[in-house]
Amino acid sequence: MKAAHFFSFTLAILGLATIASAYDPSPLQDFCVATNDPNNAPVFVNGKFCKDPKLATAEDFFTSGLNIPGNTKNKVGSNVTTVNVDRIPGLNTLGISLVRIDYAPYGLNPPHTHPRGTEILVVVEGTLSVGFVTSNQQDGSNKLFTKVLNKGDVFVFPIGLIHFQFNTGHTPAVAFAGLSSQNAGVITIANAVFGSTPPINADVLTKAFQVDKNLINYLQKKF
Repeated sequence: MKAAHFFSFTLAILGLATIASAYDPSPLQDFCVATNDPNNAPVFVNGKFCKDPKLATAEDFFTSGLNIPGNTKNKVGSNVTTVNVDRIPGLNTLGISLVRIDYAPYGLNPPHTHPRGTEILVVVEGTLSVGFVTSNQQDGSNKLFTKVLNKGDVFVFPIGLIHFQFNTGHTPAVAFAGLSSQNAGVITIANAVFGSTPPINADVLTKAFQVDKNLINYLQKKF
């Protein structure tokens, strides 16, 4: 009798655990606003619509060109070539994507976050100084984890955390990175804060950064 009660109790606990483990699907874009009138408005889904599997071909799972260096002649001296669901339709719902990152000598992939994906990066040429910063800790601090990477070294940037890569050498560098989303997204911190449209109120940024308002105005003009 006791064994039967124990068995029933165990089944109940497992049932609750199953319910507790249910969750909403992870977002695959910045937002997906609900509509009550899909007939009179364009309808978007969280991700992409699926092709009939019978119509899929090998080309849906293929791309090329990652052997070609990206153009690093820009202000930061880096270029990111992205291979996500927009480039390989077959990635839809698979939760993975890839980037190639080229760095000019002393080029920087500036501080940024991927709101929907963890990144794992491998250096294939050159030397990179990389790092990420934790979220706010209980004491108000943010810890920096940083490392100098050489050819063949691998580093992980956890989902959503601010991170960067800097080419410390006088020769070009190349890295490849995998991301745990078909569309991980990217928020470049300086561009988002100082170059948003419309711009963030300068008084807000002056208070946040505790600097002179003229400096904020200067930075907003730069971005």
